[in-house]
Amino acid sequence: MTDSGCAVLFDLDGVLLDSRRAMRRAILDVARAALGAPVDESRLPAGLDHLPHHELLARLGVTDEETVFGAAWEEALALARWGASPFPDAAGVLRELAASGMAIGVVTMQPASRVARLVPAELSAYFGVVVGWGDAAPKPSGEGVLLALDRLGVPPGRACFVGDSPSDVAAAAAAGIPSIGAAWGYTGPALDDCGPTALAGALTEVPGMARGLLGAL
Repeated sequence: MTDSGCAVLFDLDGVLLDSRRAMRRAILDVARAALGAPVDESRLPAGLDHLPHHELLARLGVTDEETVFGAAWEEALALARWGASPFPDAAGVLRELAASGMAIGVVTMQPASRVARLVPAELSAYFGVVVGWGDAAPKPSGEGVLLALDRLGVPPGRACFVGDSPSDVAAAAAAGIPSIGAAWGYTGPALDDCGPTALAGALTEVPGMARGLLGAL
């Protein structure tokens, strides 16, 4: 249990990590190699960036699991990772939450092993838990959210989840915790249509919103 007895869980891509450029490059590289033909970036519209990479690859015609989840994908992502970086205020926000005694966790569609390679220490040092692909049923299931809270020792009634996609909002609801929609993320302000408990226009708003939702000082 943390000092405040509360936790804030985050999605990773589009919330703490601006990885749109890296993910797009990796997806296009894998698709080009698998299909043996040029794949134009215009086939990946911005409005679909919140989808998992395997769904985006499927839309391009790449469905072989060994390609989509195997070495080809890992190698492509490793080459593209230079395009991923924390959002400018991410470290400061995590520092503020930690200083107030809140536990911090990540629930992501990325495998936990990949998070260690993608996320710089300035962020990952604050992660009390990372639940990734393969650890629990993927979002919109609330299973990953509940697993993260169990590992942190924080009850659902003392936590909230910050995400930028409809599946994040749905996962929080399924787990019975409030959600903070990240309007700076890949879905944008349209995420409000999915019914998050609150909508933050900027990452810096999260600590105050979390304290308000959880009644934490």
